[in-house]
Order: sequence, then C-alpha cells, then structure tokens
Amino acid sequence: QVQLVESGGGLVQAGGSLRLSCAASGSIFSINAMGWYRQAPGKQRELVATITSGGSTNYADSVKGRFTISRDNAKNTVYLQMNSLKPEDTAVYYCKGTTKVDYWGQGTQVTVSS
Repeated sequence: QVQLVESGGGLVQAGGSLRLSCAASGSIFSINAMGWYRQAPGKQRELVATITSGGSTNYADSVKGRFTISRDNAKNTVYLQMNSLKPEDTAVYYCKGTTKVDYWGQGTQVTVSS
C-alpha cells in the first residue's frame, strides 16, 4: 500500500507560480514512477508530468517549458513547480504513484485567474 498526500494548491493570478508537493508513505520502495495529472471541470483527467525512479521526466506539450517535476528521495516527496500559469491550467491536480497498481492522492485545487 502507498499513501499519497498532495499540498500546495491555491488561487493565483495568470503569470504567477505555484509549487505542488506530493508526500508518499507506505510501501514507497515499490514505486516505479510518480506523476502529476489534472482534471478540469467537464474534462477527462490528463497527464501533466511524470518522473521515473531513475529521474527521467516526461511532460505534456501544454506545460513544457513552464512546469518542472522533481523528486526528493530523502523526503519521499515529488514536486511540481508551475510557472507562467494560465487560466487554462485551472484544475484539480492529482499525484499518482505507479507500482504493480496505481495509487492516487486526494487532489489539490489550482485556480488561475485572468
């Protein structure tokens, strides 16, 4: 079992920045990759960024150059630094941990005002 807890969401003006955190606990040694996903109202959940246990990263085209995913293994935490935020980035952001199954956090709301 893996438990994931997100934090760091909030309300920010367009052009601003936020940093999301995802703290993992439980069987963290079994996690192969971590990722951030988001779901806007009326839309499907979509991938934002992923990072493997080896540190390889992958980003959605819509966030490349603006968002950065990173991990602190000592703190069992994955971060999503979001810069140059746009109103279309408004969504609930979820953390996912991949083992043999996927584990999800409860989500954190990010709202970008224009």
